[in-house]
Amino acid sequence: MAKRPGVRSRAAALAAGALFALCCPTVAAAQVRAEGEALSREVSGGSASWATGGSALTGRGVSLDVTRPAVHASADRASFPALGGAADPESGSAEMELGGAARFEGSGARSLVLAGLRLRLAGDGGALYGRTVVDGRARELALAEVATAGADPVVRATAVTWTGLRASLTAEGAALLSSWSGARFTAGDGLGVLEVTAGTGETGEVGEAAEVGETGAAVPEGAGSPQASPGAAAQTRAGGQEGPTVAVARAALTAGAEQTVTGAGFTPGAVVLVAIDGDTRYQVVADARGGIARSFPVYANAFEGEHTVVLTVVGGERSAPSARFGVEAPH
Repeated sequence: MAKRPGVRSRAAALAAGALFALCCPTVAAAQVRAEGEALSREVSGGSASWATGGSALTGRGVSLDVTRPAVHASADRASFPALGGAADPESGSAEMELGGAARFEGSGARSLVLAGLRLRLAGDGGALYGRTVVDGRARELALAEVATAGADPVVRATAVTWTGLRASLTAEGAALLSSWSGARFTAGDGLGVLEVTAGTGETGEVGEAAEVGETGAAVPEGAGSPQASPGAAAQTRAGGQEGPTVAVARAALTAGAEQTVTGAGFTPGAVVLVAIDGDTRYQVVADARGGIARSFPVYANAFEGEHTVVLTVVGGERSAPSARFGVEAPH
């Protein structure tokens, strides 16, 4: 079925704009802050530790796993490195981008992955945001509200630290977890406790908080500190290095058939969005070798001609070159 070029180009432009906003949350945040007073200090390191013991997650058989550069500090505690953001020690406000992804595991075979984690703290409360794919569409949602009452920040020369921040599900977070797990979650259900350190020194050194969890357990050997992460290193590679690649299994096929896209050269654990003809349909996680694979059906009403698959990494790593395939009329 042929599509009008004008409609198709406008749809592609809208899809591209939406995808850019999802993958670059700090741009949107910067536009909002441009009308008001900017936060006073750039975040140059730190981490957010999330303890889920005794929360609604564990009570309903859901565990929290992570993808690198986030690490497990203990059995029920994960640490996400701060990749950037801004903080105001005087007002106790902060907005931080967190590295890695939260990966919820339950009784089913499918994991629920929230990438592009962003934490906002203010004097009257805060929220934890993440991006996931719902009904074939990538979108950002507020997973949890973060209570800051009684958790006044401790300000040091090189960092600001919040302890005892209690997280609870928002209405849309509860709907997401309920739909995915089959269990009943409601708004206000506890998600555990956050401890946050925002590095504000010029060197990015934030003391022992980035290396050791509250229990005193060191970050596992081989995982490295949250600041010296493979994901961060990937973003500062020399421009001469090759980026990720993408390929399709079949150069041509008929409408209604199955196609498979593969990619290589991604950072292990990276969350990758799969878009077909500008429509973001799937979210996959790169394996230990930096590869991904995803099979998908070609719609039965797909138009004859050339179609495009693009892989985009959530969090800013550049897109792989697009792969093209043709759809032919049935013989």
